[in-house]
Amino acid sequence: MPKMKTHKGAKKRFKVTGSGKLKRRNANLNHILEKKAPKRKRRLDGESDVAKADQKAVRKQLGI
Repeated sequence: MPKMKTHKGAKKRFKVTGSGKLKRRNANLNHILEKKAPKRKRRLDGESDVAKADQKAVRKQLGI
């Protein structure tokens, strides 16, 4: 049986922490930024955890 390939789109979007948690970027910080408040942009900056419901699918795509 051949090796399982990593989903390259998922590889670029998700990161696995040292403890095994999955992290992702927040949406709504790519364009139309003038009308968004600085406080909102700061809140969206950085990373969040992947939702529990999505973790199984993301791990499968990453091959972990």
